[in-house]
Amino acid sequence: MIKAKKHLGQHFLADKNIARKIAELMPVSENGVLEIGPGTGVLTRILREKHSQTLQVVEIDRESIEVLKEEFPDMLDRIHFADFLKMDICSLFPGLFHVIGNFPYNISSPILFKVIEHHTRIPIVAGMFQKEVAERIASKPKSKQYGILSIWVQLFYDVKYCFTVNENVFIPPPKVKSGVIILNHIDRDLKGVDEKFILKVVKAGFNQRRKTLRNSLSSLVDKNLLLDDVFNKRPEQLSVEEFIDLSLYLKSLITNNDKLVD
Repeated sequence: MIKAKKHLGQHFLADKNIARKIAELMPVSENGVLEIGPGTGVLTRILREKHSQTLQVVEIDRESIEVLKEEFPDMLDRIHFADFLKMDICSLFPGLFHVIGNFPYNISSPILFKVIEHHTRIPIVAGMFQKEVAERIASKPKSKQYGILSIWVQLFYDVKYCFTVNENVFIPPPKVKSGVIILNHIDRDLKGVDEKFILKVVKAGFNQRRKTLRNSLSSLVDKNLLLDDVFNKRPEQLSVEEFIDLSLYLKSLITNNDKLVD
């Protein structure tokens, strides 16, 4: 048995029933399937039952790679020893592809941010996260968990929290529970606003979460221009659609005024 490496955030899933429940979230289609961090291959074995020709895996741990190659000799050219955060994932598939995995807790948010960079190519994302992170991703406005990650994911995906996973199904057991979620891509109208600008507005808004948007967004636009009632609200009070509208409004202020902040 491979010894889990703390610096890689490894907690190997050992429960086949949980693995099957995660795998069942991924529909059978002609699209490719990319598993991130397969570890010892518990989820991989089940995914191969329905996605034998389209499944590819990426793993950063060399010891796990050797185990996977021995276990799945028919997948040698589809087992990639690489850092997901640094690799060109779109080069693995000619068209659309789905993403699935028991995501390492220490890099789960960066994984999602990278997925979103390629959201037009990735219709479905399903996987396991630390429960707190999964709840944050799925959270709604006016909740304590709602924040930058919630909005940025929900800008492009419909999020469903599926089920909670106990610590004892992993080797070694983590100190926290896990949560499984599924994301389904949506074609949301961004009203001509650049994605990066929306993210900039969201980050600025939540940078001072307890303050009103008039104060937190003064880092982007002169405070004296922020006269609309929306700026009396705090960031967690705004829905995803309202953040799009806010970004559009701020863009018009920037275009039409010179009282801006560098």
